[in-house]
Amino acid sequence: MRILHTMLRVGDLDRSLAFYTEVLGMRELRRQDYPGGRFTLAFVGYGLESEGAVLELTHNWDTPSYDIGNGFGHVAIEVPDAYAACEQIKKRGGKVVREAGPMKHGTTVIAFVEDPDGYKIELIQKKTHA
Repeated sequence: MRILHTMLRVGDLDRSLAFYTEVLGMRELRRQDYPGGRFTLAFVGYGLESEGAVLELTHNWDTPSYDIGNGFGHVAIEVPDAYAACEQIKKRGGKVVREAGPMKHGTTVIAFVEDPDGYKIELIQKKTHA
């Protein structure tokens, strides 16, 4: 078994695709409209679905926004340098909500950014082994 994808409901698919592709550097892997159900599914990721987990962005045509609720935490992405990633994300118009730095009560370097719908994305700096 393996994790295939995580689904996020988004209010504006074009805005969300721009964030995940242009700001976070993912690729749009596939998209399918379902006119009978009035929704679109778009899959984004850093690699092929056959090789790793991706995000499914679900856009229900008649729902412009969602309440995230208090059960959802975040999506985590490993980055080589969290400080540099935050600077690039800001340059591309992304919103950094917690600057890069060591996590509280630990040494792992993390940061948080927020997508256009308010979902938190944690950036975790890849550990180097000496």
